Amino acid sequence: MSNLVIFDTSVFIDHLRTGCHEERVNSINGLIRISSVVLGELWRGATRASEKGFLKELEKNHPVLTPTEQNWLESGQLLGKIHADKGYPANKLRDMHFDVLIALTARSHGARLITSNRADFETIQGYRKFELEIW
Repeated sequence: MSNLVIFDTSVFIDHLRTGCHEERVNSINGLIRISSVVLGELWRGATRASEKGFLKELEKNHPVLTPTEQNWLESGQLLGKIHADKGYPANKLRDMHFDVLIALTARSHGARLITSNRADFETIQGYRKFELEIW
């Protein structure tokens, strides 16, 4: 199991809305890293001061990992393959693009990716192996 951990957007959204992952997040074994893609998604939807404060704390307390040029290029190629294999419509591929970037960034850093979005990340893992934990 990797020492680096990246949480997907879905875990933070669940955590902010319901607190359902608080105990698991607080007991995580590993060094938490934040994906710039996840931060972007979270900032896009942050409306309350408490949410914005939470995001500022994440940025301040955890190193931010950003997709590389290679991650971006590979994400498009991978989504093209998923489209060819599964026939997903353009809107589904667009929705998955950030998930693919998060997964490829985790893979590049040898990090474990923790998500509550089982379907999309298991689909991605069928094309590129990375360490995945579903909550």
